Amino acid sequence: MPARQMTIRQHLIDPEICIRCNTCESRCPTGAISHARNYVVDAETCTFCMKCVRPCPTGAIDNWFEVELPFTLAKQHGWQRLPEPASSGEVGSQPAEALDDEAAQILEIAHRGVGAGSRAPVSAAKPRVNTFTRQNPARATVTGNARITAKDADSDVHHIIIDFGAEPFQYLEGQSIGVIPPGTDEHGRPHAMRLYSVATARDGERPNTNNMGLTVKRVMARRPDGSLVPGVGSNWMCDLEIGDELDVIGPFGSTFLLPEDPMVDVLMVCTGTGVAPFRGFTHRRRRTSPNGPGRLYLFFGARTPEELPYFGPLQRYLQTELHRELVYSRLQLSEREYVQHRLRKRADLVADLLSKSTTHLYVCGLSGLEDGVDEALTEIAVRHGLDWASLRSEMRDQGRFHVETY
Repeated sequence: MPARQMTIRQHLIDPEICIRCNTCESRCPTGAISHARNYVVDAETCTFCMKCVRPCPTGAIDNWFEVELPFTLAKQHGWQRLPEPASSGEVGSQPAEALDDEAAQILEIAHRGVGAGSRAPVSAAKPRVNTFTRQNPARATVTGNARITAKDADSDVHHIIIDFGAEPFQYLEGQSIGVIPPGTDEHGRPHAMRLYSVATARDGERPNTNNMGLTVKRVMARRPDGSLVPGVGSNWMCDLEIGDELDVIGPFGSTFLLPEDPMVDVLMVCTGTGVAPFRGFTHRRRRTSPNGPGRLYLFFGARTPEELPYFGPLQRYLQTELHRELVYSRLQLSEREYVQHRLRKRADLVADLLSKSTTHLYVCGLSGLEDGVDEALTEIAVRHGLDWASLRSEMRDQGRFHVETY
């Protein structure tokens, strides 16, 4: 009887979808991820900590192969796309018992892995990913650009509408697109791509229109010497005028998607421009199942009402259409309040939602938001006899828990 071959799970990055943003490499605590031609994962160094998975804007990082021997870095650098899963066995023609010491160590490390990252909701539509590339982008025209924070607010946020004309650009709520600012950087190279979450339902700003909305904040960038200069991408986007054209790449993202099931409740927690995908979620739910039993809950934080994007339009929703908890951290004569504080104040509501097997939870905003929300949910769970750590893992495995921070 031939020796039984032993397989391992190997973490790989899809070069066809990867946009080379360096997020994964910068987040990897073990140095397992590196790049030259492609971004690659060293199977010997990777400990499956998953810290690279959530921040990846395209989902390229979230690939896991069962192999007999790990793909080498040289092999990964030679790919233009991931191999078919069935072909992964071609690198492992030796039985496990015949592995050398180095390969055996890789096996031992890989078997300590914790599995794949977040998953798309079961009822979500199947997304198209990377339909348009840097080499073959879609051409869009600006048809709207309006500031959506108060004129005297420190935060300058714009809602920008781009139209694709006769060229279909199919996307889903929760996905992102990439744009490339014109010109070159200080080294004479084309600017890196900037990513923005789509802020519109899949059928456009109005139903059956081939356009999308983006939520863009004008930001300042810090130079190595500490000085501040206007951010290239955000200022270019915010200064676009009606009729201007730009190239669009994508769409990206395959997990931060809206469940189509009208029975489920959706709990959304965000700050600032993190509201963008939730605007799309809300529009989609209202258009497809306005009377469905599932409800939408939004916990949305900003410094002041004047700095909260879409403050005016949000007031027009009934609480039964969109339950809103608008939270401000810089109101005069008031204590600072953040979304995690409001979650604690609404502990009964939040605990009731978490206890339902049909609730989907989404968190979107600056990177510090995730930890604060996690601490609040841990406290709420303890007070209501729930185990948040176990529940979070269960929700992630079921495609009901998603975090997108930047």
